[in-house]
Amino acid sequence: MKKITEKLKDKKILVSDGAWGTFLFQKGLEAGECPESWNLTHPDKVLDIPRQYIQAGADMVLTNSFGASPFKLQHYGLQDKVFEINKAAAEISRQAAGPDHFVLGSIGPTGVILMMGEVTEQQLYDGFKQQAKALEAGGADAACIETMSALDEAETAIKAVKENTDLEVICTFTFEKTVNNDYRTMMGVSPEDMLTMLHENNVDIIGTNCGNGFQRMVDIAKEIRSIDLSIPVLVHANAGKPVVRDGETVFPETPQEMAAYVPAIIDAGVNIIGGCCGTTPEHIRHIKGAVSI
Repeated sequence: MKKITEKLKDKKILVSDGAWGTFLFQKGLEAGECPESWNLTHPDKVLDIPRQYIQAGADMVLTNSFGASPFKLQHYGLQDKVFEINKAAAEISRQAAGPDHFVLGSIGPTGVILMMGEVTEQQLYDGFKQQAKALEAGGADAACIETMSALDEAETAIKAVKENTDLEVICTFTFEKTVNNDYRTMMGVSPEDMLTMLHENNVDIIGTNCGNGFQRMVDIAKEIRSIDLSIPVLVHANAGKPVVRDGETVFPETPQEMAAYVPAIIDAGVNIIGGCCGTTPEHIRHIKGAVSI
């Protein structure tokens, strides 16, 4: 199968998957339980998630490894199972994806801050290296370094993937709209700052995920495209801005409402479109339908 970047050269818009966390809770994950441990204890329940997204029309699916760094897993006493958990995550999504769909190995933030001295750069690198090698061993096509807010952490993850695997590298940051009407991560990184670092590290695909619905993602994508017209861009949007209903946080945009933004997100220059918090296979089905028009 072609690489993701090669497939994008055919001028094709690809569709990614949607949310994983809420799906796991629906399947019985308890509060305070390690989501990634389910790759070992409940693999069939995890498998149903990418399988449903593939059936909904996704061209690629993520893995249940977002928090599978040694720094996150140590909170559950699972730091010695980093390779096993990440490899299983990739194997599960590969089983659902088959030979004709892509698997993106999810690598999320570690929760430790390099600039605060909570961890050394070498320790951070070694943790990402373990994840990346395991995801590749399990059958991932790319590493999706996602929901990043700090340049140094993202750069360390990118280097660990590139220097230890042959995976394509996707990196996405999460931006919030500020009082100055611009977009920054929680660590103050702008889309331009992100682009500069990602270019310097020869990342294959860039983008943004979480934090915003498609409406604001259009603005962020336009800002990215005002700086760079060529690099492939991925967007994983939330199902709108979260609201609290009956004491629960919900994401209110329906599949039809999200799909209505697809023409605008494509016009903004996005190449891969998927969902994040609050999105379901039904959202992906409608997004796929809108892309195919």
